[in-house]
Amino acid sequence: MKTICFTVPGKPQGKARARTFYNPKTKGMSSITPEKTVLYENFISTCYLQAAGEERFSDDAYIRIRIQAFYEVTKSSSKIKRTAMLNGELLPAKKPDIDNIAKAVLDALNSVAYRDDTQIVELQIRKQYSEKPRLEICMEELEV
Repeated sequence: MKTICFTVPGKPQGKARARTFYNPKTKGMSSITPEKTVLYENFISTCYLQAAGEERFSDDAYIRIRIQAFYEVTKSSSKIKRTAMLNGELLPAKKPDIDNIAKAVLDALNSVAYRDDTQIVELQIRKQYSEKPRLEICMEELEV
């Protein structure tokens, strides 16, 4: 059973919506993914490649992914609140939305770690506080 884990340092970001507009050159609608989202997805891919090298999941593999999104404790938090945040008694119910974090990660790893994110059959994701903001991602091939 293959398992690949890696860390994406920095503040967790979600996938932003594509902007759709009328393109007079093509006389039709066009969509553009925001540059910040493209850069973040490329960063996730780079972090995966640094950890796994050329290793990727086979095209017919079933994959489980666990994502932990760690948010930085705000500097203005009291000592009591800070301790509660770091102990998991308070959780970050704030932006970005948990589903947008998952979408950014899954799309970033398409054609890099696996053929397509349709291969993901199980997804676990959690938001919590830490001294160091980051994403921790573990991917595991499932035996059926």
